[in-house]
Amino acid sequence: MMKKEFQIGDIVELKKPHPCGTNAWKVIRMGMDIRIKCTGCDHSVLIPRSHFEKRLKKVLQSASSEDETR
Repeated sequence: MMKKEFQIGDIVELKKPHPCGTNAWKVIRMGMDIRIKCTGCDHSVLIPRSHFEKRLKKVLQSASSEDETR
């Protein structure tokens, strides 16, 4: 299984949506734990990196592509 690449500032999609109905999350902190913020209601969650990597479906918008357009 390939390791998925993500970085701070990326907008990612997880396997299950947030209760507010949005399935897009912004990565705001990385380390042993990952802090993500819901793009719909701004609720932030801190989860272990292993759980995040299992739940990650795809990167919707990369932070590096955002910087290139500026």
